[in-house]
Amino acid sequence: MNLQKIIQQESTTIVDVREPFETFFGKAKGAVNIPLGKIEDRLSEFQKMSKPIVVYCRSGNRSGQAMNYLKTQGITDIYNGGSLKEVKAILRA
Repeated sequence: MNLQKIIQQESTTIVDVREPFETFFGKAKGAVNIPLGKIEDRLSEFQKMSKPIVVYCRSGNRSGQAMNYLKTQGITDIYNGGSLKEVKAILRA
């Protein structure tokens, strides 16, 4: 898996799983904010998203949890982008 190539695809959906207040400190361009605690309630949105899906958070921990949960729900084309800093660096590349 080459995360840089995945993130830079036009069809990729980027999801910020941090809490809404955290997005005031910055977010990746075009990212959708769905907090980790709301993913179960918004599963149908993930099922309809353009694939692949890349999730990120502040450190990569919550996004790892989100990715693992979504995989158990049948969403297979999903990747942990790690932290906001890492995703933004790839988008600038």
